[in-house]
This record gives sequence, C-alpha cells and structure tokens, in this order.
Amino acid sequence: MADISAAMVKALREKSGAGIMDCKEALASCDGDMEKAVDFLRKKGLATAAKRAGRATSEGTIQSYIHLGGKIGVMVEVDCETDFVAKTDDFVEFAKNLAMHIAATNPVAIVPEDVPEEILNREKEIYKAQALEMGKPEKMIDKIVDGKLNKFFKDSCLLNQPYVKDPDKTITDYLNEVIAKTGEKITVKRFARFQVGAE
Repeated sequence: MADISAAMVKALREKSGAGIMDCKEALASCDGDMEKAVDFLRKKGLATAAKRAGRATSEGTIQSYIHLGGKIGVMVEVDCETDFVAKTDDFVEFAKNLAMHIAATNPVAIVPEDVPEEILNREKEIYKAQALEMGKPEKMIDKIVDGKLNKFFKDSCLLNQPYVKDPDKTITDYLNEVIAKTGEKITVKRFARFQVGAE
C-alpha cells in the first residue's frame, strides 16, 4: 500500500472539497492514485447525498447572471454546510451556471411543492378544458390532467428541468454531482428573475 503523505491529502482536499478523513480513506483505497481517489470520493458522495438531507446549510453564495445586453437578470442563492465549500470553484461555478440556466428557462418554482396554488389551479383548469374539448370521457379527465401536470412540473420546476448546457441530465442530476464532489449537502434556496418590460 502506498504511503499517504499530508501533501497528497491536502491536494485531494483542494481538488475535491471533501473532508480530511474522507481524502485519507480515498487515497488509501486507491493506492495513492489521485484520479482514482477523486472518482472514489465522487461515487461515495452520491451515496452520501441522501444521508446529508437533514444537515443544516448555513453557508453559501449568491450569484447573478445578466443576459441580452441587460434585458434579463437573475440572482440565485445556493447554500451549503461550510464556508470552505462555499469558496470552492465547483460550488461557485454551479451557482453561476444555475443563474444562467434560470435566465434561459424561466422556471416557476424550485420544486413542484413550491408552485403557487393559483398557478396550479389555472393549469389544472386549462388541462381539463383541453381534455373536454377533445371529447375525452369524463372518467379519463383526472388521469389526463395528472399526466399534463407532471409534464408541467418537468418543464417549469427548476430541479426537474433538463440542464440547458447538458440536456441529458436534469438540474437535480447536476446538483447531485456537485454534492458528490464537495461531500456536503447543497440546497438551492431561492432565485429571482427579472425581465425588462415583464411583470
């Protein structure tokens, strides 16, 4: 087994944002191979993302994005557990990319549970009217409305949306990748999107 030096642990910690003991374990498990240790931490991080769900996120960053020569602007707050992670490149880049994504997609809410009641009711009414207009049987209407609502949540809720820079993954997938890299719970706290001339 390779000797694991403090310098190697420090280098891996800087690269991954993971804790000292996790970095030691990763390097020991991967015979000192830095790249394999990073992958080891990422795999372990994905598994621990669920475990970290109850942790407090009292640190973080606010990032902004201005588009179309000042016609669209976004501010987003992304929180994490420690100041150390809040300053890492991966974390800050995630928040910046999120602001740019929000500018492009204009989500209604972060998660389906946050969609305002009036928007939800309006969407349901529209879907119901559409189904009736198409002559669908009464007993199928609720199923059709549910199906259309699920699509609405996918299109309109930030964490469900396909990521604009990589549509093969959702924002939740991207978030989980950053959680795996940093080893901390990360939450998208809130965002505001402004567009010139729009209410």
